[in-house]
Amino acid sequence: MADIFATLGTWNWLIFGFILMALELLAPGVFLFWLGLSSLMVGLVSFAINPSWQAQLLMFAAFAAASVPAWRHFAKSAGSSSQSNPFLNRRTEAMIGREFTLEKPIVGGTGTVRIDDTIWRVAGPDVPAGSRVKVVQADGASLTVAVA
Repeated sequence: MADIFATLGTWNWLIFGFILMALELLAPGVFLFWLGLSSLMVGLVSFAINPSWQAQLLMFAAFAAASVPAWRHFAKSAGSSSQSNPFLNRRTEAMIGREFTLEKPIVGGTGTVRIDDTIWRVAGPDVPAGSRVKVVQADGASLTVAVA
């Protein structure tokens, strides 16, 4: 086993890194990418200096361990841009507080309102068509309104 480690060289690390990155393409999860990048970094450092196999393994472990916080920092900064739209995938909650004109009157507690290109079912007190209503609650695909 020590003979296998003793033969570790620059090209072994580079090939191993490319194999890990290729496997990442087949089974995405962003885990093998960082190990592959760590392996490539060991290979590049091995070009500049000729470390022992023990030092190469320690470098690989250090680079792999350092890549986890680096990835978290990168993911956190990339994730903050997705917070620019807090109602993404919660479209009905974005309607609360907005005012609209009834398309069909609310009779028996239900009616409809047109919001952009969609007709929404609304619930509330009986009101004639054309009245202004304000959304006070959102429940699934139904909006609860009050007279504005």
